[in-house]
Amino acid sequence: MIHNLSNSDTILSQYLMEMRDKVIQKDPLRFRNNMMRVGEIMAYEISKQLPFKKIKVETPLGIAVSSVLAEQPVLATILRAGIPFYQGFLNFFDKAPSAFVTAYRNHINGNEFNINVEYVSTPPIDNKILILCDPMLATGNSIILSYKKLLTHGMPKEVHIASIISARAGIDDVSQNIDHPKLNIWTAAIDEELDENYYIVPGLGDAGDLAFGKKE
Repeated sequence: MIHNLSNSDTILSQYLMEMRDKVIQKDPLRFRNNMMRVGEIMAYEISKQLPFKKIKVETPLGIAVSSVLAEQPVLATILRAGIPFYQGFLNFFDKAPSAFVTAYRNHINGNEFNINVEYVSTPPIDNKILILCDPMLATGNSIILSYKKLLTHGMPKEVHIASIISARAGIDDVSQNIDHPKLNIWTAAIDEELDENYYIVPGLGDAGDLAFGKKE
C-alpha cells in the first residue's frame, strides 16, 4: 500500500517547500530540522497502523486506562543522508531499537553506477515491525539492497518504507522487488521524473550534501 501524505494539505507541506527551495535549503541546520520534522509527522502517521494495547495507570486521583504500543518497531536508516530523517522517527518511537546500513552510489562510467552496501548493524528483526527510512527514493535500488541485507538477520512481520520525496519509478521498483505481504510505502511527495543522473526532478538535490556538506 502506498501512502502519499501530500494528498492532504498539512503543515508538512510547509516543511517540504522549505526543503525544496534552493535559497532556504542553503541553511543546513534548517534543512536538517525540516527533515527531522517530516520524520516526526510520518512516524505519527505510521503509528496509526501499529498494534496498541490497553494499560491501567495510577494518577494522583485515581486509575486511568491508556493505550500504548503493544510492541516497539525496529527503526532502520541508510547512512549518511538518512540520519536527520531517522531522528524524527526516533523522537516519537523513543524506545525503539535501531539498525543502520551504509549504502552509496559507486559510479562506474558516466551516469552508470552500482549501489554498494558495505555495513549493517542491526538488532534482531525476525517477526518484528520494520520501519526503513531514507529521505530520497529515486531508483529504489538503495532501499531494495539495504532491505535484502537486513533480511540476513531475520524476516520482519511487517515492513514500512518511508521517504520524503519519491520518484514514481522508484516506488514501482520497490513494490516489485520487496516481496512482503505487509509492505507499506510512505512518502511526503511523489515526483514523476528522474534526470540522466537518476536524481529526482524537481526533487530537492542531494539530501546528504545539503544536510552535511559536499562529499568528495
